[in-house]
Amino acid sequence: MSSVESPREVRAEAKWVRISPRKARLVAEHIRGRSVPEARAVLAFTSRDAARAIEKVLHSAVSNAEANHGISEDQLYIKTAYVDGGPVLKRWRARARGRVARIRKRTCHITVLLAETSVANRARPSVATEPAEAETPKPRTAGGRKTATAKKAVPKRKTATAKKKEAAT
Repeated sequence: MSSVESPREVRAEAKWVRISPRKARLVAEHIRGRSVPEARAVLAFTSRDAARAIEKVLHSAVSNAEANHGISEDQLYIKTAYVDGGPVLKRWRARARGRVARIRKRTCHITVLLAETSVANRARPSVATEPAEAETPKPRTAGGRKTATAKKAVPKRKTATAKKKEAAT
């Protein structure tokens, strides 16, 4: 039996939220992988309506972690945050010449999964400072044609006078 303890995970969901999933996904991408205090700060200064809904789900997940597992907010980070599409409310709008246009009022399901950070990884991992290996750049093409950097080196043709000089020597 291993003595290594796996990190505990806590999740919270909000279903049938009246926001388009595409718009909510934009906000969810901002907080994915961040610590909870950092994510709360990002959501507080995000001006989109989806930020308020995601903030409520994050608050609920943190409350679940504190109440059910006794994990403080500072020890949590957002492992995943995703937005799935929910049912679509279909409405109709009158258009010219007796026609009708469909209006789709989309809903979404927001899920936030929090995980406990280990003691060794409390600080956010920094970017590697080692220099990247020097790679030779691949030749770029523009519209399927080779660019100036991608052309092969072709030896110059000898002129008639150069051939005569070479033959004379």
